[in-house]
Amino acid sequence: MPEKSDLTQSKSVQDFLKAVYSLQSRMERVSTNALADVLSVQAPSVTDMAQRLVAAGLLDYERYKGVVLTPEGEALALKIIRRHRLIELYLVTDLGYALQDVHSEAENLEHAVSDRFIEAIAAKLGNPEIDPHGDPIPHADGTVLRRDLHPLTEWPLETPAEVSRIKTDSREMLEHILDRGFNLGVEVQVLARDPFEGPVTTLVDGEQRVVGHNVASCILVESPDNE
Repeated sequence: MPEKSDLTQSKSVQDFLKAVYSLQSRMERVSTNALADVLSVQAPSVTDMAQRLVAAGLLDYERYKGVVLTPEGEALALKIIRRHRLIELYLVTDLGYALQDVHSEAENLEHAVSDRFIEAIAAKLGNPEIDPHGDPIPHADGTVLRRDLHPLTEWPLETPAEVSRIKTDSREMLEHILDRGFNLGVEVQVLARDPFEGPVTTLVDGEQRVVGHNVASCILVESPDNE
């Protein structure tokens, strides 16, 4: 078995830990099938990787219940997420990348650059707390900014709000949301919601826009007073 330091440098290991972190925010323990779906691999491959990470002290496993990150595993996952989100922000603010192009670029770069490079980016950008999608950038000490955000599908009608996060991994969905005018910081109100997960009618910077329920669920907002 490779040394832990070598193991944690592996792209597949880092992607696995990120996937567990993302999923465990929605469920108590993460199943093999859920990880296989997110990582687009076969379940036996997930089981093999999980066993390696359990042996390395990065995962906790309970039979028939799934896995959860250990404190050490969570710290490593947050470090990788910090890298990814800082790179995304740098690509947008300093290199002029379109928002829909940064995720795949950052996926490659996050595994290739040094810790020194990442902290230089953080310093250059003023140690930011939010990436260009509105996702929180973990601090170097592993703490994460918490905000009271709500999807448009749940926001009170005719109540002013500000778009604060676009939560989707789909390039096509992100492009659709941006094309409809839902950029970070834009003012929005929900005018009406059709029942049974029907369309959501909104006012975006003074213009009426109708989006599907699934789209609206990806647009997270908060009260302008929270700024």
